[in-house]
Amino acid sequence: MYKLIAAQWQTRHFQWQVKDRVATITLNRPERKNPLTFESYAELRDTFQRLNHAGDVRAVVLTGEGGNFCSGGDVHEIIGPLTKMDMPDLMRFTRMTGALVREMRTCPQPVIAAVDGVCAGAGAILSMASDLRYATPEAKTAFLFVRVGLAGCDMGACAILPRIIGQGRASELLYTGRSMSAHEGLAWGYFNEVVPKEELLVKAQNMAQAIAEGPAFAHAMTKKCLHQEWNQSIEQALETEAEAQAICMQTKDFERAYQAFAAKQKPKFEGD
Repeated sequence: MYKLIAAQWQTRHFQWQVKDRVATITLNRPERKNPLTFESYAELRDTFQRLNHAGDVRAVVLTGEGGNFCSGGDVHEIIGPLTKMDMPDLMRFTRMTGALVREMRTCPQPVIAAVDGVCAGAGAILSMASDLRYATPEAKTAFLFVRVGLAGCDMGACAILPRIIGQGRASELLYTGRSMSAHEGLAWGYFNEVVPKEELLVKAQNMAQAIAEGPAFAHAMTKKCLHQEWNQSIEQALETEAEAQAICMQTKDFERAYQAFAAKQKPKFEGD
């Protein structure tokens, strides 16, 4: 394991900051409601991929600057050029965007989306691909691909969204492209909680901190099983979890927890 370059840095598209083993990624093009570009897709994909080896990060908060989460693909920098590409280039692009979701789902750290304002298109996908989601009452989440003449099956939406909110509700959002309000999202299980705007980032970072203080290896195993067991039978899932839990029982954190319990103390997990 190694540190992910530095505790704080930024690109043209987002800021990165690590504090107390919690990384906060802030999309930072507020004048355009934090859209994504070809470059930022690749930068985010590579950042989440490198989290597989980042021992200094145990949880990630993903948010946007300026009262919005993310408005999706930049109309001028992405959508315009896409209309002029041939099929091989289009496939390279769609596979790259899918790779971002794959890296978010397979990095060992739980990812928490803090959603305010506009959360649309690929921005909605970023929130969907996160492990936990918190929102403000002003959050509007729209899988609006159909509104630009595209299918709703973008970046894993047809696989992941029905598992979060159910087939019927997901179908409605993907066929119509309409916005899901924060309170709909809460009632449907998309958002874990809706909080006032001024409390959003604190809420997400506090949850991330609580996760970071837990057994990192065991959390990574939980995330892996949650992702892996989508395509398994109950029998396969039982075997997967039996193997995962037996491995966790060999960790020092498991022994620390037992010793702390016996001493009537709170365990201090080290992630090994």
